Order: sequence, then C-alpha cells, then structure tokens
Amino acid sequence: MNAAILEGPVTLSYEEERGKPMPSFHHGIVQMNLGMEIAKNRNFRVVSEVSLLLKGVPYTPDLSIYRRSPVDFRHDTVRMKEPPIIAVEIFSPSQGSLEIMEKVDAYLEAGVQSVWVVAPPLTSITIYTPDGRKKGFMEGIVTDPATGIEVDMEAVFS
Repeated sequence: MNAAILEGPVTLSYEEERGKPMPSFHHGIVQMNLGMEIAKNRNFRVVSEVSLLLKGVPYTPDLSIYRRSPVDFRHDTVRMKEPPIIAVEIFSPSQGSLEIMEKVDAYLEAGVQSVWVVAPPLTSITIYTPDGRKKGFMEGIVTDPATGIEVDMEAVFS
C-alpha cells in the first residue's frame, strides 16, 4: 500500500503555499491602512493577497490594484493572469531586500505599471516604475505616477 495514502493530506506552510514569509502584526496594520487609503479612489479596486500568474510564475503581492470594473461574484478567479496596474509588497520581518527586488523586477517585466515597496520599520514607501525610476516617501502625500492615486503617509503608518 502507498505510504503517502496512509499519511493523509500534505499540508503546506504559509511560506510554501504563498511563496512569501508570514506577515507580522505591523505588516497587517500597514496593509489594511494602505488598502483603505487607496480604496478612497473609486476608479480602482484594491485586492488583498490575490494570486497572480505572470509569465508562468506564481506571485502573491500583498495588495494588487486594478481599474474598477463590474464583478461577477458567481464566477471567481483563483489566479489572475492579468497583471495589476500597481503591485504592493510590504516587508515582513524575515524578508530580505534581494527577495523583494526580484519581485519588483518580475512585476515590472510582466507589465505592472508601478510597484510600491513598503517598509514598516522605516515608515517609508518607495515606488518603482518600468523606466527604471524610483521615488521614495517618508512623509506627506504619496502620488502614484501611473494612476495618480494619492495616499497620506500619516494614515498608512498610524
């Protein structure tokens, strides 16, 4: 008899299942605050932790921003093949900068118009664009160059 059948189902860790480190308490606060700030712009839809399939590789940004369109709740999508306009990655305590920058490059190469990298311990947001530019924010209003979306840094980190 097959030993795998006797052992029962295989369970994956959060990190294995999503391909990213387990988020922390501060990560969760910043993710929710940032999502609420972006959602104030009714032209866009904020989606949390949606799986993407970009150029055949799975990714799960902390937040993905798409243009608002009607939603058919009867038919769901498990893994999006269309890249978001904005992908947001929030540093987790165990995550390194190399890992984040590889995701930034992959998102931009797949057609994401801007990637936001959020560092809770530094209370900073850096926006990367396909033309190789980056802009960092530590206070004030963040303005996304691809969409014009604005968020208040104080609201994100409060």
